[in-house]
Amino acid sequence: MKIFQYNTITKFDLHGISVAMGNFDGLHLGHKAVIEMARPKDVKKKFGVVTFEPHPREFFNSKTQSFRLMNKSSKTLELSELGLDVLIEIPFNKELSLLDPKTFVSEVLCNYFKFKHIVVGEDFKFGYQRQGNAKILKELGAVFGCNVTIAKLIKSDNLEISSTKIRKALSDGRPENAAKMLGKYYSIAGKVLHGEKRGRTLGFPTLNLALDELHLPKFGVYSSVVEIITGKYSGVYNAVVSLGERPTYGRRNPNLEAHLINFSGDLYGEHVSVSLINFQRPELYFENSQRLIEQMKLDCKIAQKNLWELRNHEK
Repeated sequence: MKIFQYNTITKFDLHGISVAMGNFDGLHLGHKAVIEMARPKDVKKKFGVVTFEPHPREFFNSKTQSFRLMNKSSKTLELSELGLDVLIEIPFNKELSLLDPKTFVSEVLCNYFKFKHIVVGEDFKFGYQRQGNAKILKELGAVFGCNVTIAKLIKSDNLEISSTKIRKALSDGRPENAAKMLGKYYSIAGKVLHGEKRGRTLGFPTLNLALDELHLPKFGVYSSVVEIITGKYSGVYNAVVSLGERPTYGRRNPNLEAHLINFSGDLYGEHVSVSLINFQRPELYFENSQRLIEQMKLDCKIAQKNLWELRNHEK
C-alpha cells in the first residue's frame, strides 16, 4: 500500500481510481462496509482510502480530551491489511478548513485527484463549517464528473454503529459491546516501553504501552489477549491488563501494563497489540504490596477462566 500526502506541488499518478473517504477512526464494521463498496469488481483496477490528518475535531479543538480510538500507525496498519493500493492523507489545515464544499469537490477531488468513484457514509460532512453533506457531495460529483455512492449506516443489535458509541462502550467498561461494533476486540498497539519495573519485583512482570492521544477506556483490570508482532517471541498470549493511574503507588500519568500469563522473556522495543476482552474490576488502592500480590493472583485466575470460556464459546 502506497501512502500519498496531498499537496499542490506533487503530482498524483493514480487518476481515475475508486476511493472511500472519511476519518475512519476505529475502523469499525460501518467503516469497513464503506471501504468495501469502493473496491472495484475488476481486481486489476486500483482503489484506496482518503482520510484527513489531523482529524478535523483535533484541528478545531486541540485542547480537548483525546478521543481517538486508534493512533495513526495502528490505523495505517489495519488499512494496509484490507488490500488498499493507496492511502491518501489530506492535511487538515486552516486553508482546507476554509474551502467551501463546491471548491473542495471541484479543485481537490475532481481537478487534482480526478477520482472516478467516491464512497462515503450517509453521515459524511465536509467543507467550510461542515456545510457539505453526502447528498451535496453526490450532486457536486455529478457536475464535475465523479460518481458518488452514499453508504447507509449499518447496525448491530438494531443500533447504528458509530465511533461515538464505541467510545461510550469502552468508557463504561463494556469491551464486549465495542467488539460487536468493531467486528473484533478493541486493541491498543505500540512499542513496549521501559516502565518502573515494579511488577517484576512483585513476581508479575509487565510490558508497558503509552496511551498518548487515545480515548481512555474505563480504568481497571481486564482479561486480555496480547499479540507480540515482532521479535523471537511473536505469537498470541493470555494476559491480565491494568489500565490507569496506579493509585497504590501514587497516581501517575495513565498507562497500560500487561502481565503475560506463564511467559518469560524480554520484550522491550517490540511491537505488540493488546486486545481488551473483559472488564474484571476497577482500579483499587492497596495498603501494602502483599495485598496487591494476592489480588493479582486472583486477577490471573479470573482472566484465565474468562479467556477459556471465550475460546470454548467460539468453537
